[in-house]
Amino acid sequence: MTLPEFLTKAESLTKADATDAAPRTVALIGAGAMGGAIGARLAQTGTILRVFDRNPAQMAPLSALGATATASAAEAATGASAIILSLNAPQIVHAAVFGPGGVAEGAAPGTLIIDMSSIDPTATQDLAREAGARGLRWVDSPLSGGAPKAATGQLTLMQGGAPGDVAEAQQVLARVAANQTRMGDAGAGQTTKLINQVLCGLNFLAVAEATALAEAAGVDAAAIPAALAGGRADSAILQEYMPRFSARDYRPTGRIDNMVKDLNGAQDLARLSHTPMPLTALCAEVHRLLTAKGLGDQDQAALMEFFPNPLAREATR
Repeated sequence: MTLPEFLTKAESLTKADATDAAPRTVALIGAGAMGGAIGARLAQTGTILRVFDRNPAQMAPLSALGATATASAAEAATGASAIILSLNAPQIVHAAVFGPGGVAEGAAPGTLIIDMSSIDPTATQDLAREAGARGLRWVDSPLSGGAPKAATGQLTLMQGGAPGDVAEAQQVLARVAANQTRMGDAGAGQTTKLINQVLCGLNFLAVAEATALAEAAGVDAAAIPAALAGGRADSAILQEYMPRFSARDYRPTGRIDNMVKDLNGAQDLARLSHTPMPLTALCAEVHRLLTAKGLGDQDQAALMEFFPNPLAREATR
């Protein structure tokens, strides 16, 4: 589903979710698929949005919703009461905040930075310390639910930071999230996100493997989610992805190489704490194999490329 489709889906919610409070000015740094969906939801529910992305085309859909496109992260941060980051790696986050033309150059002292990127906990702790040394506040707030849940204000957020800062971040993000939980100090949100990704990664792989077994045994895999609904094997991933796995529906809603990044982070954390994670290691290796095969930019549905397709075999006989 594209960003314009998300915007259309969210339009019907705009009036019902508009707040009576005075509009809040928020800067958004990073307007890719995830940042764009977050920004669209904020803009359509009453937030005054200032946005920066290194790719001007990424800002265009948000500008169409009334957001102000800016020429730098510093410009976006000027006059904003909070800054949201939606970026891909800790070094990119550091450059966007503390590099030339970064957030720190435009943000007023005491401004709250909310990092919704998925990066490792240690890097987050370092970023939070550096922000504090520059008079800024930091909350890590990685998400689960992806762009579809952002469009309807139903993200799940796991957060780390000082209690008062997290409470303020939760107010800023109230229109994009249905579940927000403070997990501890800086980095705790990112740690929880890694645990989330372990659970998701293993579930994706299990559902893909089960789909392959169903196909090989001649059972309609697309009918299985309804058959198992409400039972112990049921899950959101089963309901959404087994039909997609069965149909080889590779529409992008996420990336396999992003899962590799997250599972690598979980394994790094496991090594630090001497925690054995054999299933996570296997899951990560399958995702690495698919990335090496050139499928890193594909959706999780492309996990089916790891399994032989009995229908394809029959067609070649």
